[in-house]
Amino acid sequence: MLKSKKSIKIIAVVSAVLIVIITLGVYFGLRVKYPIKYKQEIIEQANLNQLNVFLVFSLIKVESNFKEDAISNKGAKGLMQITESTAKYIAQMLKEEQGDLLSAKTNIKYGCYYLRYLIKRFKSERTAIIAYNAGEGITSRWLENKEIISSSGEIEKIPYKETEEYVKRIYKSFGKYKKLYKNILDK
Repeated sequence: MLKSKKSIKIIAVVSAVLIVIITLGVYFGLRVKYPIKYKQEIIEQANLNQLNVFLVFSLIKVESNFKEDAISNKGAKGLMQITESTAKYIAQMLKEEQGDLLSAKTNIKYGCYYLRYLIKRFKSERTAIIAYNAGEGITSRWLENKEIISSSGEIEKIPYKETEEYVKRIYKSFGKYKKLYKNILDK
């Protein structure tokens, strides 16, 4: 009888330790998958542009997976995947010479400024995210199509599968960042 109580205690302790180890492994594994690289620059530019910092981390995660030198097959560059033509447009709005898109500091500055611009233009974070992926012109045309617009004026059915998946990935990442870093980034 004494041996069986001792065995039960040992099994309970080992089980508890295993649960803690597995939980910590999952938690830290998610932190590796959802990093907070370029934290200072992102927080600074998110605050300057009145953006949710979790949204900016999510956008960078989805766009480049935090690869500063990323270049897409369409020529978009850097962390926030900005094309040369968009960079030129942003630099004109900022009244400055166009910076190097492969510089994290410049790319984050331009990407945050452009995202804020899109949110102001479309008066919706979700629509701005759609425009960030599909483009301003296409998004504007979609907003004129009554068949895909909800009663609140939002694009309900995104015509491009790629953009629909992009929006889902942004908001999935947003949820992960908020859950993993709420106490660190939510200020």
